[in-house]
Amino acid sequence: MNSNYALHVMLEVHEMAAFKTVCMTKSKTMQALVTDPELIQILQQDVQLSQQQLQELGGVLSKVTL
Repeated sequence: MNSNYALHVMLEVHEMAAFKTVCMTKSKTMQALVTDPELIQILQQDVQLSQQQLQELGGVLSKVTL
């Protein structure tokens, strides 16, 4: 993977990671507030997927040299 990304690209990746973190936090919070088992399962799946995606984005960010 190329670590010579333009600064604006890395800022976009960072912004996506921040947004994904907010979405994951909301899904975790909503799990405590909803009672529908199917909705709880959807929220749990979203949290798991978000964690995987954040790890991938973090991997991209960790390889950047400015």
